[in-house]
Amino acid sequence: MMKKLLYLSLILPFAVNAQWTSQATGFSAASTGVESINIIDANTVWALGYDGSSTTPANFQLFTRTTNGGTSWTSGAVTIGNTALELTNLSAVNATTAWVGAVSATNGMGGVWKTADGGSTWTQQNATAYTNASSFFNVVHFYDDMNGLTQGDPITTTDFEVYKTVNGGAVWTPVPASAMPNIVSGEWGYNGGNVAAGNSFWFVTNKGNIYKTPDMGVTWNKYSTPISDFSGTNVGGSLYFSDNNNGVLLARTGAVATATYTLYKTTNGGLTWDAGTNYTSIYRTFSFIPGTSTLVGNGTDGTTYSSAVSYDMGTTWTQLDSGIQRTGVKFLNTTTGWSGGFTTSATADGIFKYTGAALGSSSFEAIGINVYPNPVNDIFVIENANNSSITALTISDVNGRTVKTIDGNSISNQISISELNKGIYFLNITSDKGTATKKIIKN
Repeated sequence: MMKKLLYLSLILPFAVNAQWTSQATGFSAASTGVESINIIDANTVWALGYDGSSTTPANFQLFTRTTNGGTSWTSGAVTIGNTALELTNLSAVNATTAWVGAVSATNGMGGVWKTADGGSTWTQQNATAYTNASSFFNVVHFYDDMNGLTQGDPITTTDFEVYKTVNGGAVWTPVPASAMPNIVSGEWGYNGGNVAAGNSFWFVTNKGNIYKTPDMGVTWNKYSTPISDFSGTNVGGSLYFSDNNNGVLLARTGAVATATYTLYKTTNGGLTWDAGTNYTSIYRTFSFIPGTSTLVGNGTDGTTYSSAVSYDMGTTWTQLDSGIQRTGVKFLNTTTGWSGGFTTSATADGIFKYTGAALGSSSFEAIGINVYPNPVNDIFVIENANNSSITALTISDVNGRTVKTIDGNSISNQISISELNKGIYFLNITSDKGTATKKIIKN
């Protein structure tokens, strides 16, 4: 059985520029690439390694991790007892705890393995799952150290094989058929086609559908999209979400090498999509800064590689640098992000840390919004002097985790944060006049 991966462009090494600082991942083999970047906080980051040396890559079972903001990285083997299994993704929740998914490229069987000691040892969980003749493991995702889910292809004629846990994987429970929307005949998912934001999680299928859970796997909805397949030969798409509601779909028409693209947007979690606009930008691998309309992307015009930022969900882009080639990208907030690269030696290169200016599009004052009182007890007031159209509001803690989300239809001028503990938070507002972040203090 062929592994069902989303089609991605292969990117090879180039040079360096000032917006990003090269860091050594610790991988020993030259041209080891970085994928599945997980940023826990400003200090703690995990990632997987892959063979970027050829078009017929070797199967790597490697990870790397930093606990000091990338000053040093420690690499290691993902020891899951079967070197033939291919790692599908990594899901980390803190400096010591992470899960990997793995699948057999020949028969689709696989599963999930956990480390609780920073990657020194890995233990399989839910070992009886994904062993059906029709199984094909796709992804593992954890929201925190207790709540997680795994998803694989259907093993019945009606439902995908999905499990959830509420105790860190000690016990896994199949999501009941009554909670899962029925599949279309012949429908299956993809390794690499999943997205998470807030308490929501989406996976994509070969029928152009997306399956979403807004509550950590308890309930599920199936939504159609403007495309017929997420990774077909002549049609495909990449899905990105900033929060529970706001996201984009970059749709491909034609083979990857000669494709044209269309950018679609949603404000209700994928239930409906706008009419789409012709997308001619070179930036086709990107990441939201969570809770904002800001995207950071990498791309090439065929000659020069560059990175860029978009403050309007991909409609327009402003170049950050050029002359440096990078792969996937991930951001925690407006100042903290990493992008994949390729190792040149065990002590040089492999990943890039963003060290440029903060990527907030504007200040609160610039878009005509004031927030008071600050510090605040339970309720703060949003003063909207320029009548900006506020489309989203999120509040994140000092570790970048979203703790409160309000969509544009529910925002009033008085916002209660009585449920939050005392401490420092960041208020992120997206409006028609820009995106801004402001520090607030809860008494």
